[in-house]
Amino acid sequence: MAKILVTYATRFGSTADVAAAITDALREQEYAVDLRAMADVTALRDYDAVVLGSSVNYARWLEPALTFLHTHEVALQGLPVAVFSVHIRNVGDDATSRAARRAYLDEVRPFVQPVSEGYFAGRFNRHGAVVLLPGWIGRFVPTIDLRKWEKIRAWAAALPTALFPPATKQGVNHVADRHFTS
Repeated sequence: MAKILVTYATRFGSTADVAAAITDALREQEYAVDLRAMADVTALRDYDAVVLGSSVNYARWLEPALTFLHTHEVALQGLPVAVFSVHIRNVGDDATSRAARRAYLDEVRPFVQPVSEGYFAGRFNRHGAVVLLPGWIGRFVPTIDLRKWEKIRAWAAALPTALFPPATKQGVNHVADRHFTS
């Protein structure tokens, strides 16, 4: 049985929750899956595939995620990799929102060629507001949770086919990129 690493970078926990849902969906398909924060991953040699995720801040992946890519660049080249981004903006289905979401991975694609990309709306919680907004203003910002768990689970359920595609008659694997948004 293939072993998969689901690893993530998060600021306030929303991306960790999404990574846990992805892990659960893969385990339901009887895959051996480890769930770890990127900062806790020291090596990738025990894995047959990797699912990388980061929350998005100022239209880019978090610095710990980018550091992870630099640190594990060589190992990632030899593995099938899927990626997901969690954000609170650009949730529309218009061309501008889709282009903005794809741009989140501009710094990621030089390190990996994802077999699947997931873009998921996140959660903005009061704790984050208190940290990010000056003074008392953050205390009055409500928690906003835009995560659509059914879309996250659907993307995760399709991952095994993307990560481990069946060989064609010619022995070549063809994987269509799958883009899901919520």
